Amino acid sequence: MVNMVKKLLLLSVFFSSLMFGGFQSALKKQKFLSPDEAFKVEVVQEGEQIVSTLTMADKIHIYEASMKFMVKGDKEVILKPVLPKAEELDGEMIYKGVVKVAVPLEQITSQISGDYTFSVEFQGCSDAGLCYSPIVKSYPFKGKELGVWEKIAKLSKEGNAAKIVDVLINESSVFVLFLFFIFGLLLSLTPCIFPMIPILSSIIVSQQGGEEKPSMAKAFFTSFIYVLAMAMTYTIVGLVAGLVGADLQAAMQNPWVLTTFAGVFVALALSLFGYYEIGLPASLQSKLSKASDDAQGKGIIGTAIMGALSALIVGPCTAAPISGAVLFISHTGDALLGGAALFVMSMGMGMPLLLVGLGAGKFMPRPGGWMTKVSQSFGVMMLALAIFMLSRILPDGMTMMLWSLLFMGTAIYMGVFENREGEGAMKLFRVLALLFLLYGASLFIGALSGANSMFRPFEKFTSATVTSVASSAVVEEDKASHLGYSVARLQAEIAASQKPVVVDFGKDSCTACKELEEITFPDPKVQEAMKRFTFIQIDLTANTDDDKALLKEYGLFGTPNIIFFDKDNNYLPEKSLTGFVPPEQFTAHLNEIE
Repeated sequence: MVNMVKKLLLLSVFFSSLMFGGFQSALKKQKFLSPDEAFKVEVVQEGEQIVSTLTMADKIHIYEASMKFMVKGDKEVILKPVLPKAEELDGEMIYKGVVKVAVPLEQITSQISGDYTFSVEFQGCSDAGLCYSPIVKSYPFKGKELGVWEKIAKLSKEGNAAKIVDVLINESSVFVLFLFFIFGLLLSLTPCIFPMIPILSSIIVSQQGGEEKPSMAKAFFTSFIYVLAMAMTYTIVGLVAGLVGADLQAAMQNPWVLTTFAGVFVALALSLFGYYEIGLPASLQSKLSKASDDAQGKGIIGTAIMGALSALIVGPCTAAPISGAVLFISHTGDALLGGAALFVMSMGMGMPLLLVGLGAGKFMPRPGGWMTKVSQSFGVMMLALAIFMLSRILPDGMTMMLWSLLFMGTAIYMGVFENREGEGAMKLFRVLALLFLLYGASLFIGALSGANSMFRPFEKFTSATVTSVASSAVVEEDKASHLGYSVARLQAEIAASQKPVVVDFGKDSCTACKELEEITFPDPKVQEAMKRFTFIQIDLTANTDDDKALLKEYGLFGTPNIIFFDKDNNYLPEKSLTGFVPPEQFTAHLNEIE
């Protein structure tokens, strides 16, 4: 009996060792499939949908939760297609065999313009115990070819100068010129062009002389000279900026330059008020008359000068298009196409002004006492333009004081204190004068109290004194912290951030920069979206070598420019914004950045 037990024990040991050794041997001989052998992916377009087919080898499965679909073109979009029913394995939902997923083409083309890349991501395992790393397969597709008007509509909303450069490089010269002409027409429909209308109208009126009304040809010729001079100024300055890499706005917003131009507008305003007349010397007018038709020759030089000055007035409104042209010239050296693009854009902007010229000859009323009122109105606008230019270099409080004096003076010119019998509808006109007086007085009181905002002249009276003083101290401290940035300092602050980073480049002389600070950044929705970002503001007013180096480092021209970095500190040039951005658009833009 004992011997029998011993034999059984020996047999069990023998068989155990045999089985264990065979298992080890089998493990040593086990060969796992490579990822390409385990997973076969095919993505094709079938009619109005993109179909991805994932075929798995035997004893291979993938996890339903790991499957992701995305497209990347002019932006990146996560797709959410309907997935087939999965099966359960050890509490996880998986797929085996073949998985086919169809994505409607409309879901892609409604969000992506042009060509795009379709990507499939998944993670799978072998039943034998090996789990593969996540796998991403990408496939390029030709997107719907945009028509000319669709491209223009898309780019007209573009705030990224680099993307405009891409269009300039990849499109034909004819399309580029047509695109910039349309840009100009669109800009002419914005408030950018408004300051030029009274300037041009006053020039036409002043050249009317003793005529009952100017001829259509003469009025149109005056308008054409004005627009042509504006276009040539843009072209020359843009070419120089692009070829030498200069900061266009810094060069054109020098305090001496702005003060000189503001002085010109004040002189013109006083002339329109009737204090004196501005005209060329008789001898020079005589020479011009011989060189050109007398009816068209008068005032050509003055009209051209005013057109050139006007290019500076509308400068802040054209930030994105002109930056795109300047960057193109800088990157490619194609000064001919870049200069032509700037020229046709300026001519497009001038179309309403040419219409003013045509209309002046046809619809201008006969001379009379009304012309004095018109001249005075134009004079007020000239003074407003002078203050607008000086606001780029003067302290906010002083600018408010100048605006207050202008509004109160305008109210007096409008007869706010006069009370004549039988005026009828003119009393309604004095209501407007009264509003000007009240607003001007509000600005005056606000300026004396130390307020800085024309939208909130009584801000110093609406909060506790202690709070106001503390807020002022914080603002001053914040302003000081925006100065003295170098490339190294900025990169160090970005590297130290654990969040995505927004960097705003601005300067005191930049009107659009102030609009961002007054309108966009304080908006509650923007403030909420900015909570997940590190916000860095950099003041480039001094235009130091470090300031220039910062702009060069990120391929920027002028201000305002807003650039972005993701949470891993990667620069996102395709997300950069140039010029003023409304709060709603800026909030949506922030939400696209991870």
